[in-house]
Amino acid sequence: MSGLGLGKGKGKGFKALPSQGDNQKSAPISRSKKAGLEFPVGRIHRIMRKGNFAQRIGGGAPVYMAAVLEYLTAEILELAGNAARDNKRSRIIPRHIQLAIRNDEELNKLLGHVTISQGGVLPNINQSLLPQKAKTNIKRGNAPIPAMTGGKRKIADMERKEPTYKEVDDDSATPSEESEPGENEESREARKKN
Repeated sequence: MSGLGLGKGKGKGFKALPSQGDNQKSAPISRSKKAGLEFPVGRIHRIMRKGNFAQRIGGGAPVYMAAVLEYLTAEILELAGNAARDNKRSRIIPRHIQLAIRNDEELNKLLGHVTISQGGVLPNINQSLLPQKAKTNIKRGNAPIPAMTGGKRKIADMERKEPTYKEVDDDSATPSEESEPGENEESREARKKN
């Protein structure tokens, strides 16, 4: 009777006779396929066990870890692909990954202290280093510098022009006679007499 597997030995137990429909072996389904993931759950489980992160690793931990890694990878690759397309390239290079990470607020926070080899930096010029735009002077009536559309005028020629003064109530108004802020009527008259 020991051959039938009914005893208390270390055998695998009694196997029933196969029926006609059980002739084909079903292929084993991986844990990644069961979870609907592309990242390898089994490999991550092995790495977690050998990494001495804890004495015991549960069955759900590698599945969760694989899902998180797959999500982060897909997010970075999507943004890097958009950056590559913006630069009219069909292949993602480290520069595109750098642009994708630094332009996304959350990924930049996650990977803030990470250096990407051959990634470069974001294009950025401090505002104080840029040339000042022409401002209109209301008192003197200076017009803003027109955009150089048709003619080939040089900036030096525009800077040589003397500013034109706006007429005030008086016909003989000069820049020195214009009223200063906070000046009242009596002090203006006294200044005109001198």
